[in-house]
Amino acid sequence: MGAAMDDQRLVALAQEGNPDAFSLLVERHQTMVYNLALGKTGSPQDAEEVTQTAFLKAWQGLPAFQGKAAFSSWLYRLTVNAAIDLLRQRSRRPQTLSLDDPDLPPVPDPAEDPQAQAEAQERRRQLWQAIDALPEVHRTPFLLREMEGYSYREIAKALGLEEGTVKSRLARARVLLRSELLSHGNFWGREASKETKGKGGDLE
Repeated sequence: MGAAMDDQRLVALAQEGNPDAFSLLVERHQTMVYNLALGKTGSPQDAEEVTQTAFLKAWQGLPAFQGKAAFSSWLYRLTVNAAIDLLRQRSRRPQTLSLDDPDLPPVPDPAEDPQAQAEAQERRRQLWQAIDALPEVHRTPFLLREMEGYSYREIAKALGLEEGTVKSRLARARVLLRSELLSHGNFWGREASKETKGKGGDLE
């Protein structure tokens, strides 16, 4: 089995159950996957974990892979999703998550006293709960934009979408998220609401 065989043929062989074909795909793309994972996580150990997860997802998803996108593009998206999942599980940077919407109040850093810390932790928990409730087509672009700081162009490339589609999905994600957060009523508390209104955001 020559290394010059293209991805499409290797994918077809791997779908037939040929492990050597998939091994060649791994060898061919592992550097790209690792570097992408390292750039997203900032940790070699986490990058290794994301790389393993991405290739595992690729192997498991091969039977359903129809080749509408290039294998490398599909693998890119699997890697990005694996990195997002890991970052979310590790709760990295939750207190500085920017929702990029004047109607949504920021999640403040925890204060020194235990009660304020508990309140901030509850805010973060409910915020992530609301984010997790977003449909996948809206959640992934949202996390790439707000958690990772991707540009619209980078998100479009990662997800195989047009930039206009990315923007519309982000707008919809913010509407859904705002609605979910506001449904909690007293979730933000009086002080947070006053602070937000003072900055020009009106929750009503």
